[in-house]
Amino acid sequence: MAIFKGAGVAIVTPFTRDNKVDYDKLGELIEFQIEGGTDSIIICGTTGESSTLTHEEHIECIRYTVAKVNKRVPVIAGTGSNCTDTAIYLSTEAKKCGADGLLIVTPYYNKATQNGLIAHFTAIAKAVDLPIILYNVPGRTGCNILPKTVANLVKNVDNIVGIKEASANITQVADIMQLTDGKIDLYSGCDELIVPTLSLGGAGVISVISNIMPRETHDIVAKFHDGDIKGSLDLQLKLLPLIHELFREVNPIPVKKALNLMGFDVGTLRLPLTEMEEANAESLAKAMENIGLISR
Repeated sequence: MAIFKGAGVAIVTPFTRDNKVDYDKLGELIEFQIEGGTDSIIICGTTGESSTLTHEEHIECIRYTVAKVNKRVPVIAGTGSNCTDTAIYLSTEAKKCGADGLLIVTPYYNKATQNGLIAHFTAIAKAVDLPIILYNVPGRTGCNILPKTVANLVKNVDNIVGIKEASANITQVADIMQLTDGKIDLYSGCDELIVPTLSLGGAGVISVISNIMPRETHDIVAKFHDGDIKGSLDLQLKLLPLIHELFREVNPIPVKKALNLMGFDVGTLRLPLTEMEEANAESLAKAMENIGLISR
């Protein structure tokens, strides 16, 4: 059984004016998500700026989220690292915090071989008895999990149960489903490809746009699974211009700007990420206005 089916939000990490984690604001965002029908909270992923959180902040964000959600939806903790021992440590701590599952990105920078990826993910899975979703985002990590490697892991490691596929390569997505006989929980990691991913047997999406439009993102998946393919597609295409704006600069720069434009005051970003360029911010605001998210 999937950890979740539907639209999970890769939630941002809000910061105070002095660049500390703003837990009160995180709680507000969690409530906004649950009220908006989100199907899962993914904490400390790429969108949550996990790479610039200290280990203490990382663990506390997971602990806080689990307590705040209080079993209303599954909480999945991002605990990946390019160091296997660090990933095991964070994953073990996430289990202690009560996370329902783990999202583990491929090792970045050191660029493991496919055999190295198998060894890395297997070691983590053996160390922590929680269901694991692999996270493939080669555009950020420089490391691609090949479909045959995914199939190897799913067939040989019991608690590796899913993949967030953000390669934007729909052929690769199809190959994963073919090689695993569809026995994997497939989540789109690209908001612009939710419907194509669902058409290949996907369970849902782990989403950026859900930070600002949780209900609509949930509905794309729910309509598809309920058989309303046209309704799902129409909503996907309606959101497409805004999705493009949310990736005009590197994630999560635009989505944090969008939340601030909506009045959430999630703060700034941690270096080396910087504020959105003025022209790009204006283009984002216009797209949000066109869809009725804000008025100016």
